[in-house]
Amino acid sequence: MKNFALIAIHVLCGTVLMFAACTGSTQSKLKGNWHSKDGSIKLKITNKQVITNNDTSAAEEYILKEDTILTSFEGNRPYTKLVIQKLDGDDMQLLYPDSVSIEFSK
Repeated sequence: MKNFALIAIHVLCGTVLMFAACTGSTQSKLKGNWHSKDGSIKLKITNKQVITNNDTSAAEEYILKEDTILTSFEGNRPYTKLVIQKLDGDDMQLLYPDSVSIEFSK
């Protein structure tokens, strides 16, 4: 009976770890062309850059940490923090550093 309990615990833990490892990454959901609901802001997010309003000269590199996008212009610090409040299929809501929440769609 002790062996059965140990085996069951190991199988359960392995299953949980497998599901955690196989979930889709946030970065793949972020990539694409986004526009704000009012149409005033356009974002293009690639593997390495965030481009605002199609201005490639002002492209910013970014790092994704949990639910926060940290952007920097040409690697300079300090980073600009954009908090992802909501991200699903075609909708995203970002909280900008000045505490303004903006909704985007693809």
